[in-house]
Amino acid sequence: MSALIEEFSLSTSLPWQVIVVRLLLATLLGGALGFEREIADRPAGLRTHMMISLAAAVFAVIALEISAMEVFSDEQIRTDPLRLVEAITAGVAFLAAGSILVQHGRVQGLTTGAGMWLAGASGLSAGLGLWSVALLACLLGALVLALVRRLETRMTLKPGDGSTRTGGCG
Repeated sequence: MSALIEEFSLSTSLPWQVIVVRLLLATLLGGALGFEREIADRPAGLRTHMMISLAAAVFAVIALEISAMEVFSDEQIRTDPLRLVEAITAGVAFLAAGSILVQHGRVQGLTTGAGMWLAGASGLSAGLGLWSVALLACLLGALVLALVRRLETRMTLKPGDGSTRTGGCG
């Protein structure tokens, strides 16, 4: 019984309050990016972007915790933080690719896929504690999603109803 108690009482290298704030920030940043997709009535909207960003942050925190664990301090065990970035990039790319559709010569979902990828990057940044990178990425992504759509509509590059023309990036 004491082995179970010990197993579930492992402390983390990061204070739990820091972990909570990092995960909350990642979730909020993903939500900010997904909000525009939700308004545009796209399949991958608010919840999808929030979950991607949160998952990326969780993976980042896990990587930090693994690096600090005594069991991995052996000189024969090497950690490579770039593997984490590669794994999250590949996983989110797989999800984003699923949101891209080609129907009757029209491409749809590219912007949603790109937003999902940015949500993953924002979550990874938040999870690693790179607050300014996470916030700036989210802010710039939200601006691109909201303002560039208006610009495209005004310049008649895209129809105002959210649909795309052949070769568009909806």
